[in-house]
Amino acid sequence: MMIWWHWLSLAGSLAVTGPIGVAIAVWLLSGKSWRLTAIWAVLFGAGMALVVITKIAFIGWGIGVESVEFAGFSGHAMRAAAVFPVAGFLAFRSSSLTARQLSTAAGVLLAVLIAISRVYVQAHSVSEAVTGCLLGLTVAALFIWYASTEHHLALSRVLVALCVPVLLVAPRVEPVPTEAWITKAALYLSGREHPYTRAIWNAPRPEVR
Repeated sequence: MMIWWHWLSLAGSLAVTGPIGVAIAVWLLSGKSWRLTAIWAVLFGAGMALVVITKIAFIGWGIGVESVEFAGFSGHAMRAAAVFPVAGFLAFRSSSLTARQLSTAAGVLLAVLIAISRVYVQAHSVSEAVTGCLLGLTVAALFIWYASTEHHLALSRVLVALCVPVLLVAPRVEPVPTEAWITKAALYLSGREHPYTRAIWNAPRPEVR
């Protein structure tokens, strides 16, 4: 069972979701959908930025929510929830409404499972996985809403051919050291020598007299 959760966790890594996010942009560009390409770049970029900001805030300054063990949005959950529903929607953009809804729902389901996997592999707390997933789903929902107003969006299903190989090689992918990069950036910005960790929440508190 843990192998299953581990594979799902890898499917949300930057090495997998990053190329799919780029494939979506390239796909939109190939269809000359300049406005949607810009919207996708802004929404996806904003989601990524929020993940990085919250992590830097905790690692560098200890800013988090101790009561729910929140130390930053889960990047895996955010990216998965942003790219997979959008990929499903665009792949069946020209199909029936039922097919489009089912493919989008399949993307949402995969994203939710990836968010759950981050808790099972003990990479994130429940609050971080849930909020990361909700952030990504917000990105996807906003993009899909904008894309639904584009009546002349002509796209082939080549995105499916681009995404499937990426998912198949996911278990063999070397993880991108994003956490190490974020930690270095947080320490540089905060001027600290050592990062804040969740251990600060479990440390003994001085008695107040």
